Amino acid sequence: MENIYSRLEKIIPKMKEDKFLQGRGLGNEISFYIFDYEPEYELLVRDYVQYIQKEFNYEDSDRKVLVFDLYDTLLEIAEDKGIYKRIFELEERQGKDALFKAMTTFAQPKIFLDKLSEKLQGYDVILITGVGKVYPFIRSHNILNNLQEVVDQTPVIMFFPGQYDGLSLRLFNKFQDDNYYRAFRLVD
Repeated sequence: MENIYSRLEKIIPKMKEDKFLQGRGLGNEISFYIFDYEPEYELLVRDYVQYIQKEFNYEDSDRKVLVFDLYDTLLEIAEDKGIYKRIFELEERQGKDALFKAMTTFAQPKIFLDKLSEKLQGYDVILITGVGKVYPFIRSHNILNNLQEVVDQTPVIMFFPGQYDGLSLRLFNKFQDDNYYRAFRLVD
């Protein structure tokens, strides 16, 4: 397997290809991609995502990139619902099981996708990050399964700390997510 640096260096050239924006394959399937990586490279990948964003989001760029961090969005949703400050108190008073139950009542894919749709205007590519940070409150396959409703022609790259074999997702190389087969591996 290639090292992480050579895999990361292939992302921007792929994003610059015309076929990246147009869809993939004979039927122009949805342009959902997963960049999977070993979880130990999380900080390196985060830095590289910022680099990608800078590479494309300048005035004359023909492609604008939206970085959609699931964890930041979870905190934003908690703020919107007026419960952000109470989250910490809840965990301290009632424990992590109570926190999990409370968070999963509003950490629904539809709410995340509504937030994404609010921010999507003017962007040509979406980079989804924060998959590991938001676990177990929201699962990546739930976002992917509902994503097509929000993004019709916009390519999406999900940065995934774990393994994707083209059929199933294994978060942190440990937790088996439900099968998801509509995304392509961005870099083999």
